[in-house]
Amino acid sequence: MITTNKLLFKAVFQGLVALGVGAIVTGCSTYNQRNPFAGYYRYGNLASAETEAVRMADSEKNSKDAIIWRLEEATILRANGKYKESNTAFEMAEAKIDDYANQAKIKLGNEAGAMLSNQANLPYRGRSYDGIMLNTYKSLNYMQLGDLDRARVEINRAYTRQQEAVDANKKRIADAQAEEANSKDKDKVEKARQDPKFKGELDQAYGNLDQLKAYSDYVNPFTVYIQGLYFLSNPAGISDLEKARKSLQRVLAFEQDNKFIKEDLKLEEDLTAGKPFPPTTYVIFETGLAPMREQLRIDIPIIFLNVSYVGAAFPLFRPQEDFQPALNVYTSGGVKETTQLVASMDSVVGTDFKNEMPVIITKTLVATIAKAAASYAITEAAEKGGGDVGKWVARLGTLAYGVAVNIADLRTWTTLPKQFQVCRIPTPADRKIDLQTAGGGQRITVTLNEGTVNVIYAKSITSMSPLFVSQMKLK
Repeated sequence: MITTNKLLFKAVFQGLVALGVGAIVTGCSTYNQRNPFAGYYRYGNLASAETEAVRMADSEKNSKDAIIWRLEEATILRANGKYKESNTAFEMAEAKIDDYANQAKIKLGNEAGAMLSNQANLPYRGRSYDGIMLNTYKSLNYMQLGDLDRARVEINRAYTRQQEAVDANKKRIADAQAEEANSKDKDKVEKARQDPKFKGELDQAYGNLDQLKAYSDYVNPFTVYIQGLYFLSNPAGISDLEKARKSLQRVLAFEQDNKFIKEDLKLEEDLTAGKPFPPTTYVIFETGLAPMREQLRIDIPIIFLNVSYVGAAFPLFRPQEDFQPALNVYTSGGVKETTQLVASMDSVVGTDFKNEMPVIITKTLVATIAKAAASYAITEAAEKGGGDVGKWVARLGTLAYGVAVNIADLRTWTTLPKQFQVCRIPTPADRKIDLQTAGGGQRITVTLNEGTVNVIYAKSITSMSPLFVSQMKLK
């Protein structure tokens, strides 16, 4: 009997190890670990980044992560100047985002499955700023393709998404509260939430969110700026100039020292008075990388077990600090300007993250306590009825299971920039403009195409990556 038990234990041990390793590989890989293009993109190797992003997006097109991979693909295609292909990828992501948004409610089966797994196993439905930036980028793609009518449609859609985002967040919080209320462990969840040690670790982990510039909920100042610039350049009537004025005033409320926004507001007054649009060149500078999500373990108290605390995985908001701080703009006539901030994506993403935190905390507490209770019940039953072999098999199985499912949802649109900056100058007679990063690095001469309102779009990914430059005409 002893020999039989040993052989049984060995076989089960080997099987569970294999299952545990498989679970860890497939269930415990975070989004950051699976990202095949991040290194290429950071250093400006857009060709290789595009190859990997397209491959990943196509291979995951029917997966729970389809939206996030399409967003990454579309951004890299856009950076590579492939505006039609970029919009095709954005449209694929948008169709799925809208499909999820139109669902009356989250499917209970998916949520219930995540209770004993993790939030990263649920479909990525797109965050509020995803949809807003998606339509903003689509509008810019159409501008660069010369299709200003379709650009207008996307601008209006981005505006609508900002209005819808507030209601969507309220529903998200209400659903999480209902999930907690229906949990059989709701009393334990509330005790864990009020635990001084847990609260202290949360405050320490997320204190940096309070240091970000405060934007109104789900307002992206860059999106609002693009709205203002579009309606200023292409007004269908006096009402569009009024839209431009309101948009520019909103942006100025966030960036009160931006002199270029003030100049555009003065221009709006002149245009309303019937004056012509003077030849003007705008420079939009997209710099750096958006915040990442990293995994952080925070201990939570487990009231009903013979241990004091159990580790739970939470996402940590981590800004990326390797970026070019500004872009200098020169003309042969001696004009020199430096781009000024119009929108911090740290603040845009951080505001969304902060609004999502009550949901993240509630869902993580509910799921962690439910998993702990299930593991405890399995082990206790095995110890009572299965002898030593059953006890060790149960403990090994629950350990492998616990490792595999205890991960945070780190999915986030990583190819967004850290900042958007702008400047404007009178178009020089020779139509030549020099761009140089503020640190005195690479300098690029741009010869402007014909047009009354020209836009140079410059992109820098990190301090060491090349400067990518394109242009478009708005008038």
